[in-house]
Amino acid sequence: MSSIQRFDSNSRLSRVVVHQGVAWLSGIVAADCSQDTRSQVRQVLARLDDLLASVGSDRSRLLSTQIWLKDMVADFDTVNEEWSTWYEGSPPARATCQVTFDDPDIRLELIVTAAT
Repeated sequence: MSSIQRFDSNSRLSRVVVHQGVAWLSGIVAADCSQDTRSQVRQVLARLDDLLASVGSDRSRLLSTQIWLKDMVADFDTVNEEWSTWYEGSPPARATCQVTFDDPDIRLELIVTAAT
């Protein structure tokens, strides 16, 4: 039986779970949600880079991405611009949807699955 590794865990969640060469990352939001959408996207992508590196992966190994946006109409183009600048190569499977966050300052949350 393969081991399951859990990283940065608390009583509610693990920030990253790795099993059989696949890493699942829980939702990532900006550290400073008082910033505009572009800044929040950059913060989230930088945090994603750090989390992937912590388990021996990187952005080129993304398998699936879910982008949750507060306002699809207002933020979709900005998110896509930042994503296209950040991500090069063969893109992962991706879905984007509009959601209501518990904190009104959060503009986006990113959830990914990656190969390690």
